[in-house]
Amino acid sequence: MKTTPLLLVTVILLLAPVLLHAQSGGETAIPAFSRQHDLNLPPWGPYTKNYIGLSHIPDADRGVRFDLSVFPGFYRRKVEVPNVMFETNYHPWEATAALDFFSFRHELEWKDRVYADISYLKISDDSSRLVRMELVNNTDIDQNLTMNFMASVHFPSLREYQPDTPLYHAEVVLPPAGVWIDATDYSQIHFTRKTPQDNLVYNGMLKGEIRADRLVSGSGIGHGFGKGKGDKIRFEIADLKVPDNDVVFRYRIGKDQKVRVVLSGVLNDTIAMTGTGAFELLSVPLHQKGDKNTSLTITSLGGAEIQWDGIAIVPKGSRAQLKFRDHQWNSTPEIIIPSVKNAVILKYKDIDQYYGIHWTYDDYVLREVLDNDLDVYFRRATNNHVATKLRGDNKGHYTNVFMKPVLLKPRSGKILYGRVYTGNLQEVTNALRAGQWDKDRLEQHYRELKSKTRSANLLPDGKPYLFGDQLMRATIATNVVYPVYTQKSYIRHRTPGRWWDSLYTWDSGFIGLGLLDMDTGQAIDNLRAYLMDTDNPSAFLHHGTPLPVQHYLYREIWNRTQSLEFLKTFYPQLKRYHDFLAGHEGSSTTDILHSGLLKTWDYFYNSGGWDDYPPQAFVHKNKLQSSTSPVINTAHAIRTAKIMKQAAILLGLDKDVKAYDRDIQRFSRALQSFSWDEASGYFGYVTHTEHHTPAGILKTAEGENLNMGLGGASPLISGICTEKQQEQLLQKLRSDQHLWSKAGLSAVDQSASYYRHDGYWNGTVWMPHQWFFFKAMLDMGEADFAYRIAKTALETWKRETEATYNCMEHFIIDTGRGAGWHQFGALSSPVVNWFSAYYKKGIITTGYDFWIREKKFAPDHSSMHAKLIRAEKRDGYSSVIVTMLEDRKYQVKVNGKAVSYDMPHNGCLVIRVPNRSEEVSLEIL
Repeated sequence: MKTTPLLLVTVILLLAPVLLHAQSGGETAIPAFSRQHDLNLPPWGPYTKNYIGLSHIPDADRGVRFDLSVFPGFYRRKVEVPNVMFETNYHPWEATAALDFFSFRHELEWKDRVYADISYLKISDDSSRLVRMELVNNTDIDQNLTMNFMASVHFPSLREYQPDTPLYHAEVVLPPAGVWIDATDYSQIHFTRKTPQDNLVYNGMLKGEIRADRLVSGSGIGHGFGKGKGDKIRFEIADLKVPDNDVVFRYRIGKDQKVRVVLSGVLNDTIAMTGTGAFELLSVPLHQKGDKNTSLTITSLGGAEIQWDGIAIVPKGSRAQLKFRDHQWNSTPEIIIPSVKNAVILKYKDIDQYYGIHWTYDDYVLREVLDNDLDVYFRRATNNHVATKLRGDNKGHYTNVFMKPVLLKPRSGKILYGRVYTGNLQEVTNALRAGQWDKDRLEQHYRELKSKTRSANLLPDGKPYLFGDQLMRATIATNVVYPVYTQKSYIRHRTPGRWWDSLYTWDSGFIGLGLLDMDTGQAIDNLRAYLMDTDNPSAFLHHGTPLPVQHYLYREIWNRTQSLEFLKTFYPQLKRYHDFLAGHEGSSTTDILHSGLLKTWDYFYNSGGWDDYPPQAFVHKNKLQSSTSPVINTAHAIRTAKIMKQAAILLGLDKDVKAYDRDIQRFSRALQSFSWDEASGYFGYVTHTEHHTPAGILKTAEGENLNMGLGGASPLISGICTEKQQEQLLQKLRSDQHLWSKAGLSAVDQSASYYRHDGYWNGTVWMPHQWFFFKAMLDMGEADFAYRIAKTALETWKRETEATYNCMEHFIIDTGRGAGWHQFGALSSPVVNWFSAYYKKGIITTGYDFWIREKKFAPDHSSMHAKLIRAEKRDGYSSVIVTMLEDRKYQVKVNGKAVSYDMPHNGCLVIRVPNRSEEVSLEIL
């Protein structure tokens, strides 16, 4: 028998996707991956941080990005510059989650009187993309338009939120047989000073890692390393090619500061170091006597911070050949005009590949724009009809294919095409020569890919909300930026909005929930990106509010797939995530109070994502972080413990089940014992004494509970309220005197003395916490109020998207109008979930407590069988939403008995299921 080589078997195990059962009864897969925090997206996508269009990632490890942006305009009049960092006149329009198709509408004359729909399509493979430009004139007069291709290259930035500040790293030139060990390639690091962040390093950085210019790779070790006596770092020294070497340390110490370090392992010495404020080189001879795979440990005797860049090991006598030089980025390409009509080839110094650009429009001028900020300069140059080199600040370079004029008759349109190729010079040249513009085939391809962007299997009553759903799906799909730096790599990252060219933990959880109604594989991928391997020093990938939305995403993916393989794959990482926030893991300080109440102030100022939420703002203003616990952290820790408990039951992990039970009981008891405020009818922030014992509810000087808002009602999400508490909190949620408003749930009780009309969260409605309460209402059997939350959100979303084409961040209560970032996915993503829950056939939606163990829909959604399970029995009923084929009468059976059901609209069934049953059989016939 022929055997398979072991290496091949290993590759198969690493790359073969795990099949899952999709909600519709089909299959999807756990995405294969090789770079843990990067996304499984193509090298082409809408990854820019500058001007919207198409980007290409030539080498994911380097952080360099090629952009081809498209600027439409009026000929000799004005150009629309689609800057992504503030509101301009383009809108994400349609997209697939996998980004093989995405489009933007560029408004030239509002609203849809004159516009350009610009689409970017995968053609066959990742060597090229198609650009389709549809220009439309809906006015009664002729229009003279222009289209501008703007090609440019962009480099990794020194820090987030500053994409135009490149990181100027150093390069090391080694002599023959030389070795460079980057400081971040340590095998161990130890700081004598312990911090809460030791096992949750912000932004996924390595412990001690710094980012700065003039460091090789742009990263080094600092953050006070060396100040503490006993700070140490260890490196593994592999086989050296020659026995006699010099070990050359590259480091930086503050001017005139002194520190001594002890070298042990392959070297045994004590050296004194005095800083100049600049990078220094220090050499120590090394003679290896046949020792291999040993180590070098550097231990500080204290005194000053040492910023380590790395270690060069060079053959003795070759030290003079060791050089360090600052890398100089070059944004100006070599421009090659091929023997092909309407084409140009670009070669950038910092990219190995060539780029070929091809277009169909014959009337054009090829220009160069030498400026970094096109918003001002390129607009000002609109009336420069002569120059082919437009000189601005000379800090940037854009190759401009200026197509002009594009003439449109009244009530007409025109379609132009372009292609962009990448490869070596011969490959790009051949592709340009072979390029065909078979417009019928291109249009057929366009229609096929465009059809994949739309929600399928919709109920007729969902039609009014379809446009808002389309824009939200496009926004979620296209809000991806590159590069974002984390864990020693540059990644593609799904961002809340392009202004945040950074990680964001709780936002990303909601992005994953939105993706789940678009592409299960992409939702899983988004979950994976924020989880850490169990041997990583950090418990999870952390930026911003440490609200564990990834656990809710984990549960929702299970309910769509029922995949034990999925549950098992991500369980260890999510257990660690929960354990850290519950105070059990590593350096966590969340559980240092003696009350059993949790707080996350050591990790971020924001406990629940609500920046100006009154009690949170009060805590920071009065420096009460060390002694005050918000309700939201403990409430969510109870729910994540319940989620992980149910996963542990399904995986047969009895020991873990008991540990989660202890968390649930302890945290529930703490909230009930110390946080409930009978006078206000809300749970309150709890203050503590200097000995960490509970002292009372945090109140205003007049005695008013400061947590009258969604935070004060959050134990409803935990499912731990008494019947009386539940009634009181429901009354607050429903009342337009308290939390209810015409736009949805207010973050702050409107009767509170500290309620404002002009706040960021205070005085506004946001979607994410409404989603948490929506799910809780289903657990409580409050299906009508759950529907009211969802329906109001969809109506609010419909009004705003139809009026502005914007996907807004939040909504002002006084007007119901959107505000904040204008292309916001993330925390606004629940509108996609509500749309699917009520208007997409073949979806089962439960609260938190019931998990879907089995399900099967008929192909036409005319019948369904499911098995639901829950870990805890209690009195009462939960509500389950099931969307079926419209225009039919159904018989519903729960545990074999016929039951009645509600139908809020055609095809949507709301069914009551008993909470006393650990397993429920649900049939719809």
